[in-house]
Amino acid sequence: MIQIIPSIAILNGKVIRLQQGDFAREKVYDESPIDLAKNFEDHGIEVIHLVDLDGARRGQPKNYHILEAIAGHTNLKVDFSGGIHTDGDISKAYEYGARYITAASVAVTKKELFASWIISYGREKITLGADARDGKIAIRGWERNTDLNIMDHIEYFYSRGLKYVKTTDIEREGVLNGPSFDLYEGIINEFPDICVLASGGVRNIEDIDRLNDIGVFAVIIGKALYDGHIKLSELDKFLAKSH
Repeated sequence: MIQIIPSIAILNGKVIRLQQGDFAREKVYDESPIDLAKNFEDHGIEVIHLVDLDGARRGQPKNYHILEAIAGHTNLKVDFSGGIHTDGDISKAYEYGARYITAASVAVTKKELFASWIISYGREKITLGADARDGKIAIRGWERNTDLNIMDHIEYFYSRGLKYVKTTDIEREGVLNGPSFDLYEGIINEFPDICVLASGGVRNIEDIDRLNDIGVFAVIIGKALYDGHIKLSELDKFLAKSH
């Protein structure tokens, strides 16, 4: 059964969502990160994806205090992402309460370093962030495009023991046009032992059902939850079977 992972993205201390990765098209939400996290936990959510957008843009995590507050006030397992480039960044993330980390830019700029993390920290703790526009990886908070093919990128780390990959089709992020089903199906077919965390475009429960049928390991949802297109009560059927 697919795992449900709500996303909390932080920029300048506020919870926001970006449309298609564009910082000029952000939507700010009034809820505090702590209140959101507690609400998710109350509904049976076990894992959240905490995105430090300040850190992603600057190349170094900036919102450890929010990570610490969520970890300290809930029992949620936090997957922390945004600006992680060094062993020191990972150590601090774990120190402040992260259970897992997701890193993207460093896997492009320092491939061997990221590959070493899969071994040194363990493949259960490290997720590759492989977010793409038109099949090409984008990094640094999606503001920098590369010529790196997403399948080639995943293959490099898959052959070195990677278990988890979080993939966002950036063109679908925050616009509720539906997930990139073909992309996820292609990854699963190409790398049958990998666990795919699908992100971007989820509109409704039917989309989650379809991702589940494809064999996606987890779905990361944000805008659809915040804007009421999916209600937490609708997720009960997935949460009840994930324990």
